[in-house]
Amino acid sequence: MGMRVDIVTLFPEMCQQVLDASILGRAAKRGYIETHCHQIRDYTLNKQKQTDDYPYGGGCGMVLYAQPIADCLRAVQQEVAAQGRPAPHIVFLTAGGQRYTEEHARRLAQYDNLTLVCGHYEGIDERVIDAFADEEISIGDYILTGGELAAMVVADAVARLVPGVLSDPECFEEESHWNGLLEYPQYSRPEEWHGRKVPPILRSGDHKNIARWRRKQSILRTRQRRPDLYARLDLSSKEDQKLLRELDEEAPQF
Repeated sequence: MGMRVDIVTLFPEMCQQVLDASILGRAAKRGYIETHCHQIRDYTLNKQKQTDDYPYGGGCGMVLYAQPIADCLRAVQQEVAAQGRPAPHIVFLTAGGQRYTEEHARRLAQYDNLTLVCGHYEGIDERVIDAFADEEISIGDYILTGGELAAMVVADAVARLVPGVLSDPECFEEESHWNGLLEYPQYSRPEEWHGRKVPPILRSGDHKNIARWRRKQSILRTRQRRPDLYARLDLSSKEDQKLLRELDEEAPQF
């Protein structure tokens, strides 16, 4: 069985459409991953299918009830157990969660099954988070109208790391954030576009020098664009020290 990803949401059609498209859709058809989207409203106990109410203590917005989310999660747990899988790792997408990084994605990709719970409106009743959450995740320091887009970001970043989803592991091992560096610039045909040429080194066929150029460009891009990441890099090797000296010599003088 492939990795199972469950989404608990008020908008299952929206999420399933994303999961069925492109690389993830092909991976699901080939059995590398399995995705399920669950409608929270299906688990409400009121005739109106209402899922939220005003917050205790006053304030703006509406808060999602604990009960339908809890019952939905119990149903997911039962489905997972019926497949002979271990209990799902449950993640709530909240603005107050830990900021999501590639390290989170790598760790979550090790689970057999992952359940993502999408908040909406003003938030989720804290009691169901306390009762079920293995962790809370935020994809950034900003607010969305709901957790669905955040869940898609997490699901996509995790699923692409599952063996078989991408044709070659090197596809992600050389990308931004995998080793703390931003990815080097990429080029394709034609060799010249509107007066802008592909760097000659990339057309040389010298794979050793191409790898060195790419490493150098990754270091430069990280230093320029993400000083927070650059400060955490280990560039103590002789080769990296040589690349740093070259970058300093090539830097424009003012």
